[in-house]
Amino acid sequence: MKRIYLDYAATTPLDPLVIKTILPYLKENFGNSASLHYEGRKAKKALEEVRDFFANKLKAQFPEEIIFTSSATESNNLAIKGVAYSSIKKGKHILISPIEHSSVLKPVLDLKQDGFEVEFLSVNREGVVDLKDLERKIRKDTILVSINYANNEIGTIQPIKEIGEICQKKKVLFHTDAAQAFGKIPINVKNLKIDLLTASSHKIYGPKGVGLLYIKKGIKIKPLLLGGDHEFGLRASTVNVPLIVGFKKAFEISLLKQKEELKKFSFFRKKIEKFIQKEIKGVHLTGSKKHRLNNILSFWFEGIEGEALMMLLDEKGIAVSTGSACASLKLEPSHVLLACGYLPYQAHSSLRVSFGRFTTEKEIDVFLKALKESVLYLRKISPLSPSRLSLKD
Repeated sequence: MKRIYLDYAATTPLDPLVIKTILPYLKENFGNSASLHYEGRKAKKALEEVRDFFANKLKAQFPEEIIFTSSATESNNLAIKGVAYSSIKKGKHILISPIEHSSVLKPVLDLKQDGFEVEFLSVNREGVVDLKDLERKIRKDTILVSINYANNEIGTIQPIKEIGEICQKKKVLFHTDAAQAFGKIPINVKNLKIDLLTASSHKIYGPKGVGLLYIKKGIKIKPLLLGGDHEFGLRASTVNVPLIVGFKKAFEISLLKQKEELKKFSFFRKKIEKFIQKEIKGVHLTGSKKHRLNNILSFWFEGIEGEALMMLLDEKGIAVSTGSACASLKLEPSHVLLACGYLPYQAHSSLRVSFGRFTTEKEIDVFLKALKESVLYLRKISPLSPSRLSLKD
């Protein structure tokens, strides 16, 4: 049986055109971009063309504001720790939302061991940051605010422009992890008042192992990797030109398909929501109903454990998630849902469905049928499930 993949928020398959673009740089165009000979200059030319491309698309002022990294995780670490260690004279106070990805949460919490003070902002039931709380908590010694653009688990999109304006007014640097939003919605760093932005290739049908960090000119960053003088001295390590070229191609395709996919994902989202509302009792949508990515849906199911539902669907050939893939090996309730005010048993009962470019309506139909059957089965055998929670007739 052909498997159905509905975990695009975790990672995406490579677009065939991306593979085709990468291959020449794995064969004949293999040069090191730091070398001065012909092969090196050729690689360097390709690298700088990609840098110019991303700077232009993000509306950055200068190409050198784009730094290529190995992943969104590295970009987040470089942004957070790089700013923190270079801003000690100003202060040690950092503000983040409690629903950040672990690659933001862990480096920030790690900084506490070096004397930095980390404070969490309030979010509402839908995961939206409280702007008044943000403005209230920014202090003279606040050096950084880091808030994700769109949440990887519940799909909520933050009021990024308003956050950027508050930070600019208060003269505090603003970083956003845009790994989920990048390529799906238009992003203009100038208009949105963003100082640092993280993006990832493998979330937009590009290769794993490459990401970028936008750093507004003038911001001081202490590098985490020391060695060669690559990426303007901010990131030592031989530049991975093949993957960077593939990243560019993936983003080009995403821009071309952005409107088409927005329409397609909106249709799938409404279809799933309508089916669940009509066919299954005791299912609750999490995240914002209005301000959300159209390709991510998160629910919690009364009387069912999310892990059990995920594994049963996996046995039926359908890949979904209980939340962030980076935390899926832990049997702990989702920190995102807990921060939004959900109880531990509700967070344990969550399921994330995320679809993408290669998802078909037929696959959605098969998934919904399997979901209905799985919920019925689990509620029959689950001691957690009250008798009233049966499937609707």
